[in-house]
Amino acid sequence: MDVVVGRVAKAHGVRGELAVDIRTDSPGERFRDGVTVTARFRDGTTRPLTIAAARPHSGRLLVTFEQVVTREAAEALRGALLLADTADLPPSDDPDEFYDHELEGLRAELGDGEVVGTVQEVVHAPGGELLALDRGGRTVLVPFVQAIVPVVDVQGGRVVLDPPEGLLDDAG
Repeated sequence: MDVVVGRVAKAHGVRGELAVDIRTDSPGERFRDGVTVTARFRDGTTRPLTIAAARPHSGRLLVTFEQVVTREAAEALRGALLLADTADLPPSDDPDEFYDHELEGLRAELGDGEVVGTVQEVVHAPGGELLALDRGGRTVLVPFVQAIVPVVDVQGGRVVLDPPEGLLDDAG
């Protein structure tokens, strides 16, 4: 299974360097020299890329890939998602830390066991993480904070919610 570790924002300079938005808590591990990631394009096609160099720059990484040596080749990668194999991810030592892929597909239920949806994805917003829940074909965003999601039971396949009144209600 693959997990998104970055997104190509734009070409940088004339030698194929790319500005990459980081989507991982361990960019030093994911973007070190010699690591291969998979670029997934909007049309669904993929291409393996090997990192030649990476350096921080204005909240992003500037990444050079062995296979990308011109600005034109870099421009062709704009918008591509960069994926790593989840088997290559180190285990987390923190019981309150989770990889996005571990939460996707979990059953969302209330404290009394009532199932209220399924976690579709983790949304990384400027104000913090949100769980996007599928509630019978409708998506509801739930702040991923201890007060609202007090229990994450990956082994049990569930998250337990304690939502404030109205959070899960149908709008209109």
